[in-house]
Amino acid sequence: MPSLVASPPRELQHLDMDTQSKKSSKDRGGNLKSRLQCRSSQAANTEGLCFEEMSQWSHSLERLLSSKYGMKIFQAFLKTEFSDENIEFWLVCEDYKKIKSSFRMSSRAKKIFKRYIQAEAPREINIDHKTRDLIRRNIKAPTAVCFDDAQRIVFGLMERDSYPRFLRSDIYLALMDSTPESVKM
Repeated sequence: MPSLVASPPRELQHLDMDTQSKKSSKDRGGNLKSRLQCRSSQAANTEGLCFEEMSQWSHSLERLLSSKYGMKIFQAFLKTEFSDENIEFWLVCEDYKKIKSSFRMSSRAKKIFKRYIQAEAPREINIDHKTRDLIRRNIKAPTAVCFDDAQRIVFGLMERDSYPRFLRSDIYLALMDSTPESVKM
Protein backbone atom coordinates (compact mmCIF):
# COMPACT_ATOMS: atom_id res chain seq x y z
CA MET A 1 0.00 0.00 0.00
CA PRO A 2 1.46 3.43 -0.85
CA SER A 3 2.43 5.68 2.01
CA LEU A 4 -0.11 8.30 3.05
CA VAL A 5 2.68 10.75 3.85
CA ALA A 6 4.35 12.80 1.17
CA SER A 7 8.04 12.30 0.58
CA PRO A 8 10.53 14.86 1.93
CA PRO A 9 11.09 18.00 -0.13
CA ARG A 10 13.56 17.57 -2.96
CA GLU A 11 16.03 19.83 -1.15
CA LEU A 12 16.18 17.37 1.77
CA GLN A 13 16.12 14.02 -0.04
CA HIS A 14 19.90 13.95 -0.37
CA LEU A 15 20.41 14.01 3.41
CA ASP A 16 21.61 10.66 4.68
CA MET A 17 19.39 10.10 7.70
CA ASP A 18 20.21 6.43 8.11
CA THR A 19 21.03 5.64 11.74
CA GLN A 20 23.76 3.25 10.60
CA SER A 21 25.76 6.09 9.09
CA LYS A 22 25.52 8.68 11.84
CA LYS A 23 28.62 10.80 12.07
CA SER A 24 30.36 11.60 15.30
CA SER A 25 29.55 14.95 16.86
CA LYS A 26 32.98 16.16 15.69
CA ASP A 27 32.01 15.72 12.04
CA ARG A 28 28.42 16.88 12.52
CA GLY A 29 27.20 19.18 9.79
CA GLY A 30 30.38 19.14 7.72
CA ASN A 31 28.84 18.18 4.41
CA LEU A 32 25.46 19.65 5.33
CA LYS A 33 26.96 23.11 5.47
CA SER A 34 27.44 23.19 1.74
CA ARG A 35 24.02 21.69 1.04
CA LEU A 36 21.77 23.53 3.48
CA GLN A 37 22.86 27.14 3.47
CA CYS A 38 20.40 29.30 5.38
CA ARG A 39 19.48 32.55 3.85
CA SER A 40 20.28 35.74 5.69
CA SER A 41 17.72 37.51 7.85
CA GLN A 42 16.95 39.94 5.02
CA ALA A 43 15.84 37.03 2.83
CA ALA A 44 13.55 35.51 5.47
CA ASN A 45 10.54 35.97 3.19
CA THR A 46 11.96 33.68 0.54
CA GLU A 47 11.53 29.94 0.53
CA GLY A 48 14.25 28.04 2.36
CA LEU A 49 15.49 26.77 5.66
CA CYS A 50 17.05 29.34 7.98
CA PHE A 51 18.41 29.40 11.51
CA GLU A 52 15.50 31.44 12.87
CA GLU A 53 12.97 28.87 11.67
CA MET A 54 15.02 25.90 12.88
CA SER A 55 15.57 27.43 16.30
CA GLN A 56 11.80 27.91 16.66
CA TRP A 57 11.38 24.14 16.37
CA SER A 58 12.93 23.72 19.82
CA HIS A 59 10.21 25.84 21.44
CA SER A 60 7.40 23.31 21.00
CA LEU A 61 6.23 20.36 18.98
CA GLU A 62 3.42 22.56 17.63
CA ARG A 63 5.97 24.96 16.14
CA LEU A 64 7.94 22.11 14.65
CA LEU A 65 4.84 20.62 13.03
CA SER A 66 3.67 23.99 11.71
CA SER A 67 6.88 24.33 9.69
CA LYS A 68 6.92 22.67 6.26
CA TYR A 69 10.57 21.70 6.58
CA GLY A 70 10.30 20.94 10.28
CA MET A 71 7.52 18.46 9.60
CA LYS A 72 9.51 16.68 6.88
CA ILE A 73 12.70 16.51 8.94
CA PHE A 74 10.78 15.25 11.98
CA GLN A 75 9.16 12.58 9.77
CA ALA A 76 12.59 11.50 8.54
CA PHE A 77 13.81 11.31 12.14
CA LEU A 78 10.81 9.20 13.20
CA LYS A 79 11.52 6.80 10.33
CA THR A 80 15.01 6.25 11.73
CA GLU A 81 13.35 5.39 15.05
CA PHE A 82 10.73 3.14 13.46
CA SER A 83 7.92 5.23 14.92
CA ASP A 84 6.78 7.18 11.88
CA GLU A 85 3.29 5.67 12.17
CA ASN A 86 2.64 8.29 14.86
CA ILE A 87 3.23 11.34 12.68
CA GLU A 88 1.61 9.57 9.74
CA PHE A 89 -1.55 8.97 11.80
CA TRP A 90 -1.53 12.53 13.12
CA LEU A 91 -1.28 13.94 9.58
CA VAL A 92 -3.97 11.61 8.24
CA CYS A 93 -6.27 12.83 11.04
CA GLU A 94 -5.56 16.45 10.15
CA ASP A 95 -6.56 15.73 6.54
CA TYR A 96 -9.57 13.70 7.66
CA LYS A 97 -10.95 16.70 9.59
CA LYS A 98 -11.11 18.67 6.33
CA ILE A 99 -13.45 16.20 4.60
CA LYS A 100 -16.91 17.66 3.92
CA SER A 101 -18.67 14.74 2.22
CA SER A 102 -20.28 12.30 4.67
CA PHE A 103 -19.77 9.40 2.24
CA ARG A 104 -16.08 10.20 1.87
CA MET A 105 -15.75 10.71 5.62
CA SER A 106 -17.28 7.30 6.31
CA SER A 107 -15.03 5.59 3.78
CA ARG A 108 -11.89 7.34 5.07
CA ALA A 109 -12.77 6.65 8.72
CA LYS A 110 -12.93 2.91 8.00
CA LYS A 111 -9.58 3.02 6.20
CA ILE A 112 -7.94 4.92 9.05
CA PHE A 113 -9.37 2.47 11.56
CA LYS A 114 -8.08 -0.54 9.64
CA ARG A 115 -4.64 0.95 9.05
CA TYR A 116 -3.91 2.50 12.48
CA ILE A 117 -6.49 1.69 15.16
CA GLN A 118 -7.66 -1.91 15.07
CA ALA A 119 -5.61 -4.51 16.94
CA GLU A 120 -2.82 -5.88 14.74
CA ALA A 121 -3.30 -3.06 12.20
CA PRO A 122 -0.42 -2.72 9.70
CA ARG A 123 0.56 0.71 11.17
CA GLU A 124 -0.97 0.26 14.64
CA ILE A 125 -0.56 3.21 16.96
CA ASN A 126 -0.11 2.86 20.71
CA ILE A 127 -3.47 3.70 22.28
CA ASP A 128 -5.41 2.18 25.16
CA HIS A 129 -8.21 -0.34 24.73
CA LYS A 130 -10.87 2.12 25.94
CA THR A 131 -9.95 4.67 23.25
CA ARG A 132 -9.82 1.94 20.60
CA ASP A 133 -13.36 0.81 21.51
CA LEU A 134 -14.66 4.39 21.57
CA ILE A 135 -13.33 4.95 18.05
CA ARG A 136 -14.81 1.64 16.90
CA ARG A 137 -18.22 2.94 18.01
CA ASN A 138 -17.62 6.46 16.64
CA ILE A 139 -16.84 5.36 13.09
CA LYS A 140 -20.29 3.77 12.77
CA ALA A 141 -21.53 7.36 12.39
CA PRO A 142 -18.27 9.23 11.73
CA THR A 143 -17.76 12.90 12.45
CA ALA A 144 -14.75 15.16 11.95
CA VAL A 145 -13.74 14.58 15.58
CA CYS A 146 -14.08 10.79 15.87
CA PHE A 147 -10.28 10.29 15.97
CA ASP A 148 -9.52 13.25 18.24
CA ASP A 149 -8.88 11.17 21.39
CA ALA A 150 -6.40 8.91 19.59
CA GLN A 151 -4.80 11.91 17.91
CA ARG A 152 -4.34 13.60 21.29
CA ILE A 153 -2.75 10.45 22.72
CA VAL A 154 -0.37 10.11 19.78
CA PHE A 155 0.54 13.81 19.95
CA GLY A 156 1.28 13.41 23.67
CA LEU A 157 3.49 10.39 22.98
CA MET A 158 5.44 12.31 20.34
CA GLU A 159 5.70 15.38 22.58
CA ARG A 160 7.00 13.46 25.61
CA ASP A 161 9.13 10.88 23.83
CA SER A 162 10.10 11.43 20.19
CA TYR A 163 10.28 15.23 20.18
CA PRO A 164 12.90 15.57 22.97
CA ARG A 165 15.01 12.88 21.26
CA PHE A 166 14.66 14.74 17.96
CA LEU A 167 16.04 17.91 19.57
CA ARG A 168 19.10 15.91 20.72
CA SER A 169 19.43 14.00 17.43
CA ASP A 170 22.30 14.24 14.98
CA ILE A 171 19.79 15.31 12.32
CA TYR A 172 18.61 18.41 14.20
CA LEU A 173 22.02 19.30 15.64
CA ALA A 174 23.65 18.97 12.20
CA LEU A 175 21.07 21.31 10.71
CA MET A 176 21.65 23.85 13.48
CA ASP A 177 25.42 23.54 13.03
CA SER A 178 25.10 24.02 9.27
CA THR A 179 23.86 27.58 9.65
CA PRO A 180 26.46 30.24 8.88
CA GLU A 181 27.63 32.02 12.04
CA SER A 182 26.61 35.47 10.73
CA VAL A 183 22.95 34.38 10.65
CA LYS A 184 23.03 33.01 14.21
CA MET A 185 23.67 36.41 15.80
